[in-house]
Amino acid sequence: MPTPDPAQLTTAEGLALIDQIASFGSPPPLFVMTGGDPLKRRDLTELVRHAVSRGLPTSLSPSATPLLTEQAMTELKAAGLVAISLSLDGSSARSHDAFRGREQTFARTIEAWERAHTLGLKVQVNTTVTTRNLDDLAALARMVLARRAMTWSVFFLIQTGRGSGLEQISPSQCEDALNFLYDVGAIIPVKTTEAHHFRRVAIQRAIFEQTGIAPEQAITLGETYRNLRREFGPIVPTGRRRRPPLDINAARGFVFVSHTGEVFPSGFLPLSAGNVRTQELSSLYRTSGIFTALREARLLKGRCGVCEFAPVCGGSRSRAFAQTGDLLAEDALCAYQPGSFPCQDELTALLAPLLRARSQLDGQNLRETAA
Repeated sequence: MPTPDPAQLTTAEGLALIDQIASFGSPPPLFVMTGGDPLKRRDLTELVRHAVSRGLPTSLSPSATPLLTEQAMTELKAAGLVAISLSLDGSSARSHDAFRGREQTFARTIEAWERAHTLGLKVQVNTTVTTRNLDDLAALARMVLARRAMTWSVFFLIQTGRGSGLEQISPSQCEDALNFLYDVGAIIPVKTTEAHHFRRVAIQRAIFEQTGIAPEQAITLGETYRNLRREFGPIVPTGRRRRPPLDINAARGFVFVSHTGEVFPSGFLPLSAGNVRTQELSSLYRTSGIFTALREARLLKGRCGVCEFAPVCGGSRSRAFAQTGDLLAEDALCAYQPGSFPCQDELTALLAPLLRARSQLDGQNLRETAA
C-alpha cells in the first residue's frame, strides 16, 4: 500500500518489540526486518541501531525500489546492519522483471548487490521457484557463485496471497531441484525456505556418500535434475565445509511478527497466536497452542505423520494449510514415500544424536517456561 497502515507498530512499540526479541537470551535470535518495503519506515535506522545495541544480528530484506539508495544503505550500515537479502527470480532482466511484474527491478537489484559489497554488507539472494523459472535455476546458481553471495535461499512456492496465481512445480520436479541444490551446495552456501524436506535430501545424500552408493542407484533423479546439472556444468568442490540445512520450521526456531504486532508461526501461515501489544513474544512462542502443536512430530498426518524423517523435517506447515486448511496435513510437494530409504540402519545411527540434542533443548525450553 502507498501509505503506512495506521495500525502498524509505532516507533515506541517497535523498540519494545526488539527488547522482547532480545529477552530470548543467548545465543541471540537473528533479527530480520522485511515488508512490504521496510525502507518506507522513517524510523528504520533508529530500529536497526536499537536492535544492534541489544546484541541482535540484524538484517534487512528491502524491496528493489528507488528508495534503496546508496545513502540509505550507508546509513543502515553505519547503524550496525550486517546483511541484506535481495530477491532474484530470473537470471536476466527479461525473466526477472516479468516475474516481478515491474520493469527495472533486475537492474536495481544488481545495483544494490554491488553497492552492498562495496559497503561491506553481506548479501543473501532469495529465489522463488515456480514452473516459470525452474529451468533457470542453473543460471541463477552461476550468478550467485560469480557475485559471491553469502547465501542462496531458494523458496518453494506457497500458493497463498500474491502467490496464489503462480503455478507450483510437481513433487518429482521438487525432488530434482533439491538434489541439484545439494550438488551445488558443495560450492555455494544454499538453504531452502518452505522446502523442509531439503534436510531429508541432504541426510540421504550424506549417507550415500558415506556408504559409497551412487544416488542414481537408490533414488529417482529425473529430467529436471539432469538438465540443471548439464546447464550448470562441472562442480569441483572447493574443500570448504558444506552448510547443513537448518533444522528450523514454522514455530520451531522461527517466529514471524507482522507490522501490526500479530504473531505467526511463519509469514506464510496466517494463523495468529496473539499480539505483542498485549502479550510477551517469548510467552507466545513457547506456550501458545498453535506453536506447541507444530513442534510435535507425532501430531502430523498423512505421509508426514509416519515418515522416519519427520523429527528433522516435518514438511511445510504453511503449504499443508494453504492446500488443505489443516496445518498438520502432509506436505504435498514432497515426493518421498516413508520407509523407502534403503539405508535405515545408517539413518537411525545418524539421527540418534540429533534427536537427543532436540530432546535436551525441548527440556530446557520447558524449564525456562516454568520459571
